[in-house]
Amino acid sequence: MRRSLLAFTVAPLVLTACGASAQPRATLPRTRLVVHLSVDQLRPEYLDLYRAQFTGGLARLLKSGAYFPNGFQDHGITETAPGHSTMMSGRFPRSTGIVANDAGVLDIQFPLIGTTGDPASPYRFRGTVLGDWMRFANPRARLLSVSRKDRAAILPLGRAKGEAYWYAPKSAMFTTSRWYADTLPSWVQQFNARRLPQSYAGKTWELLLPATSYAEADSVAVESHGKGFTFPHRVPDDAGALGEALKDFPMMDDITLQLALEGVRVRELGADSSRTDFLAVSLSTTDAVGHRYGPDSRELHDHLLRVDRYLGTFLDSLFRLRDSSSITFSLTADHGVAPFPDASLVSRYRSAPAGRVTLASIVRPLYESLAKAGVESAGYQWDAGVLYLDPVHFARARVNRDSVARAFARRVASTPGVMRADVYADLVKRGAGADGITRRWLHMFPADVPVAVVVTLKPFWYLGAVQEASHGTPHDYDSRVPVLFSGAGVKPGRYEDTVRVVDIAPTLAAILSLRAMEVLDGRVLTRVLR
Repeated sequence: MRRSLLAFTVAPLVLTACGASAQPRATLPRTRLVVHLSVDQLRPEYLDLYRAQFTGGLARLLKSGAYFPNGFQDHGITETAPGHSTMMSGRFPRSTGIVANDAGVLDIQFPLIGTTGDPASPYRFRGTVLGDWMRFANPRARLLSVSRKDRAAILPLGRAKGEAYWYAPKSAMFTTSRWYADTLPSWVQQFNARRLPQSYAGKTWELLLPATSYAEADSVAVESHGKGFTFPHRVPDDAGALGEALKDFPMMDDITLQLALEGVRVRELGADSSRTDFLAVSLSTTDAVGHRYGPDSRELHDHLLRVDRYLGTFLDSLFRLRDSSSITFSLTADHGVAPFPDASLVSRYRSAPAGRVTLASIVRPLYESLAKAGVESAGYQWDAGVLYLDPVHFARARVNRDSVARAFARRVASTPGVMRADVYADLVKRGAGADGITRRWLHMFPADVPVAVVVTLKPFWYLGAVQEASHGTPHDYDSRVPVLFSGAGVKPGRYEDTVRVVDIAPTLAAILSLRAMEVLDGRVLTRVLR
């Protein structure tokens, strides 16, 4: 039984008070364009492991940038929507209000334009982002965000007035929702008319380098659900299947970057010396490949080599359009990933036994008992390791919410594979300084989300009958991501100390001599400022 978390969310909180974040720095170089890059499910280990084979954009950014391999998405549910909500806001999900993919950008009031698919908007996002601060300083600033995923395109802009475009697989085109416009602009229509996704019909994904360049085996049957797990991989001929299938192929990232570049050209981002513009590009295929083939796969290795080349082409083209000295880059990821849970598989990314945890025998009786006690079904939900109990519904049924939560936590805590099951009210009393797991759970939820119990599995264990490599836990392997800055205003170097993704927005604001419009969770990484 699964219901959307939308029932537990409320209208966004609009914050208008100015909080001290980044003090103006008059001596910093003039940035005309900020380019924020995110690679979905990018573990920083990949950048060191494959760096010797990088020759394109990743190689260039690592060489010229300020790189932190120990960056963290410091919250409990490490999914795409919460992760992207932190990048340009400088705040944890407890402040952005984006607590899970289910309660991310789905909004039935704003259908897609020119195609079918999930309606979407930033309605549930709370507060401000870098784009708001930029437009507050200069209303002429232009903001553009593109991705394959709707949430990855929408959330870096928050509710700021800008343009967001994402891929609609049913029609194999890029679109937006009626939150942003009534019709697609002509430049996006013209880009779609090139039919780049359809041009890959029937083509194959071959290895970029000779097979001897890959240490990973190409015969792991658990990959790709046991079907089609060896190279080459073929894109379907059928037009109906192609749009959905292409998300698992590296070419999707190349198409996304081409759309971003066209947006820079047509919307003249970074072309006017009187303003600073913003571009966000989220590349989603690493997530799809990582889920399907796993972090130890030859497919993941080859895909990242291609991402490096695609980014190299993108940077070359961007620098032909704009002066490279006027661009500031940031790069990070929304989350990491764990290896497949099959204990028999050896993984370079797993240091402990793995397994699966099934809690249906506890959750199902709970639902049944609550229904018999008169608690309406809208008042309780088990989702992704979190038990939500709405106090209003429990009070109406005269059922003690705290007793239910504690009984559930005790039963779950004794289940093999469970590390801890915490009554959330106890974590609040304990405080964020108690331990890392507690801190990340407390960074997760706004006070008005009725969290009752949060369950943390043992490292590398999976909830339910998951057959893919996945993520979503507060453990470091799901939380650790790269954080990188490069370009105008940035002092290159490699920094091994721990930073957080919420530090990116205030650091960019410092480079741009901006002040945040509210109090932030992140801080300025002053040592990277030139």
